[in-house]
Amino acid sequence: MPAVTVENPLTLPRVTAAAGAPQRPVLYVGTAPSGFEGEGFPVRRAFAGINYKYLDPFIMMDQMGEVDYAAGEPKGTPWHPHRGFETVTYIIDGTFVHRDSHGGGGVITDGDTQWMTAGSGLLHIETPPEELVMSGGLFHGLQLWVNLPAEDKMIAPKYQDIRGGSVKLLASQDGGALLRLIAGDVAGHAGPGATHTPITMIHASVSPGAEVTLPWRSDFNALAYGLAGYGAAGAEGRPFGTGQTVVFGDGDSLTIRAAAAEKQDSRSERFEVVLLGGRPIREPMQHYGPFVMNTHAELAQAFDDYQAGRLGVIPTA
Repeated sequence: MPAVTVENPLTLPRVTAAAGAPQRPVLYVGTAPSGFEGEGFPVRRAFAGINYKYLDPFIMMDQMGEVDYAAGEPKGTPWHPHRGFETVTYIIDGTFVHRDSHGGGGVITDGDTQWMTAGSGLLHIETPPEELVMSGGLFHGLQLWVNLPAEDKMIAPKYQDIRGGSVKLLASQDGGALLRLIAGDVAGHAGPGATHTPITMIHASVSPGAEVTLPWRSDFNALAYGLAGYGAAGAEGRPFGTGQTVVFGDGDSLTIRAAAAEKQDSRSERFEVVLLGGRPIREPMQHYGPFVMNTHAELAQAFDDYQAGRLGVIPTA
């Protein structure tokens, strides 16, 4: 996984939970079903089957790949609308090109993140670059949807281009885990992503046999998703691995540990985990396709606005 890394994590600021901080227990471990998105690229639906009260403010998350495309196989999405939430696309391997009708866009690769606030609405497209289509190659990433509170659903669209080099790099106390803080804060350290809804997003690489215990805001929920490898969650050591989501209960800290080296995937020597937390919005949510609003009437209005061309015009150049 060529996401941003360092040769020696012990050179980084180290974080740990306060002694005696209540541990968050594991409430649930679910396995993501597989499917296809856009023009046919494979995804795992990380939050499928999980009660929304444990996800709020997150709506959905797809693990895109990991897939090793042959020449001519890479796929993306056609132009499509969004309103009422934010999409966060994190690329670990490969390259994706984003364009939207509000003028946002760019190329993201190997540890970069694109953060699109759809707000009042826009059209966008995500495609592999022509050279990747011609050559094929490895593609792996995540797309996370983050809800917006009612007061922010109709704000002007915004695009953030978060280069991998701007991600805050941290380490566990003994250096056994590398933490990439993409958004939010942990132990007084802040990630580069600017969020309307308070959240924390971390990509952790945990060395075989190592353990990391992090402080976690008590007013946030807590989720962990296995990108690659095997390990356990919580003080109770609940097993989980690639394609599985952990839902934590209440507390002020959370623990992830990696299984021994012989139990890891051959393609990834470390246990790769995404950690998510956010302050629940606790408002009614109506989600249908590309629109996330508070009422059925607002959903209907979003569809009407899209059909009338009020969510933007596809750029011609």
